[in-house]
Amino acid sequence: MPSVLLTDSISFELGALEPWPSDVKLYQPYEVEQILLQDQANSLAVQVFLRMCGLDFQVSPTTPTCCKVEMRSNAEHMSPSGKLPFIKCGAFVVADLDPVVSFVANKGINLTDHLDAAQKADMRAYMSLANNILGNAELYISWCDETVLNEVTGPRYGSVYSWPLNTLLTWRKQKQVTKKLTALGWITKTLDEVYEDVDHCCNALSERLGNHLYFFNDRCTELDAVVFGHVFTLLTTPLPDNRLASIVRSYPNLVEACQFLEKTFFQKPTAKTSDDDSDHFD
Repeated sequence: MPSVLLTDSISFELGALEPWPSDVKLYQPYEVEQILLQDQANSLAVQVFLRMCGLDFQVSPTTPTCCKVEMRSNAEHMSPSGKLPFIKCGAFVVADLDPVVSFVANKGINLTDHLDAAQKADMRAYMSLANNILGNAELYISWCDETVLNEVTGPRYGSVYSWPLNTLLTWRKQKQVTKKLTALGWITKTLDEVYEDVDHCCNALSERLGNHLYFFNDRCTELDAVVFGHVFTLLTTPLPDNRLASIVRSYPNLVEACQFLEKTFFQKPTAKTSDDDSDHFD
């Protein structure tokens, strides 16, 4: 393990010496056919973080302007850590938000210069809260709720594979997620307890946000990126039961901040009119 960490550290240091290339690509599964709740939330968090930093990544000719990603059916297996999304930046491949943040910071770009030590600690605590509660809830709903598993998760995850591979890979992934949730103590929760945890998490985030559009000092941070990824995903992903979206909608300031970030970092000024600004959240 130390040698792996040392290798990662050396790679990041070497990456810091290189300018941000013009052909950076972000890889994720296909959005409509394949991507699941947590992967979608993580992908959006990385995308908006890079935009907040003023860093762009290559536009795929086959994807909409607002989705500057490369979609691959085997993106999960292409990732060096198995986590999604990941970026290919020159000779470096970096997966998941925290490593991407560290990689970008090594290039002298970060979003937390305006925070003091206490605020940075608070930011990390709220990021952990959002990822641990909302992220695990997304996994639980996707893989442990039988209705969602059979109607949404299974068909999506196996959609790019032929039978029997689609069934075998879905079964294997479910076992992996179940093992993780068991270790975290989530597998024994009831569905109502999961919804209650999500409500408590959203309440804590809502209280921290207050009447602002950003969580700290009216400037964007990684926390804004993380919360945007989760909130946007929960609001816009169709599920057999819409209780997750209903819980998020009960905190209007979180929804408003999410809409603000979407308009600021994902939409061209002339792309939408005032009549359809809220289409994504209807």
